[in-house]
Amino acid sequence: MHYSDLHPSQRILMGPGPSDVHPKVLQAMATPMIGHLDPEFVQVMDEIKAMARQTFLTQNELTFVVSAPGSAGMETVLVNLLEPGDEAIICIHGVFGLRLADIAERCGAKVTRVSAPWGEPIDPTQVQEALARTNPKLLAIVHAETSTGVLQPLTEISKMVHAAGALLVVDAVTSLAGTELRVDDWGIDAIYSGTQKCLSAPPGLSPVSFGPRAVEVLNNRKTKVQSWFLDLTLVQNYWAGAQRTYHHTAPVSAMFALREAYRLVLAEGLEQRWQRHHRNHLLLKEGLEAMGFTFLVAEEFRLPMLNAVKVPAGVDDAAVRSALLTEYTIEIGAGLGQFAGKVWRIGLMGESSTPAHVEKLLSALSKIL
Repeated sequence: MHYSDLHPSQRILMGPGPSDVHPKVLQAMATPMIGHLDPEFVQVMDEIKAMARQTFLTQNELTFVVSAPGSAGMETVLVNLLEPGDEAIICIHGVFGLRLADIAERCGAKVTRVSAPWGEPIDPTQVQEALARTNPKLLAIVHAETSTGVLQPLTEISKMVHAAGALLVVDAVTSLAGTELRVDDWGIDAIYSGTQKCLSAPPGLSPVSFGPRAVEVLNNRKTKVQSWFLDLTLVQNYWAGAQRTYHHTAPVSAMFALREAYRLVLAEGLEQRWQRHHRNHLLLKEGLEAMGFTFLVAEEFRLPMLNAVKVPAGVDDAAVRSALLTEYTIEIGAGLGQFAGKVWRIGLMGESSTPAHVEKLLSALSKIL
């Protein structure tokens, strides 16, 4: 069988990820391959660590990038902090809270669930009640629930968790570099994210950061981490600069791309980037509401980079998404779980968060509907 050269179609990525990638990031991926033990690559790793701290707004020494996607970041945090028999509170208001609970149970933890209706944030009162009746090692919560478009307030819950002597674990896969996120100021003990959302790098890497309390828990483990590949007692030595110890072969080209993506984020400025996402969200909101659309989430809890809008009555969800893709090269996301067929998830992430993206989508929808 003959295979032709690869020529993927040019898409306008406005779904839940990946987002459009800046040409400079793609160019970085196409630079010459070097070895993962090359001194030049060691320098790149050190620069990535420094820029990861800057984007997380943290001084945490144990900040690096897992050589696998955001779900591996989620698993990295939980398998390193939890041991069999530990108690954990998992907050669930969408698909990714469910995934957190599943992984925690696979770690052998006794999980207490705090749930909210999908499309709503977690109620701090329920968190306080759960903390009062359990003795958790950690509480895990999703900051930006990609399946529903909910932005979860964290500061009040953080204070409750620390008053109870537990660690706060945060999923920031979608929120990092797209809305306000302050790891140190908010008392986040462990956090993970992804590269394909508001960082606008290719998928496949997961920035993570562990604060002093989390590192202390890691250092006092009584059992081996259940995953060899994700074991931080091994991986952290791989990111130890010139003294690094071989652990695995890093995805060199993907790391080059991430370094350039981080550079672009910091050149723009974090707060300016947050504001850009919010401005374009408001532009989309104005246009969609003028067309009769309604949002799933109450305004004060809406994500600026992931807009969940209800599919209008009588409209064929799949047919519209197909028309957007085939006729206008625009990708938007379908609903997940209980919102399948009922919600569209429209991403305005990173390089995909521009007025031009908003205008193209609104124009295309007006012609299709």
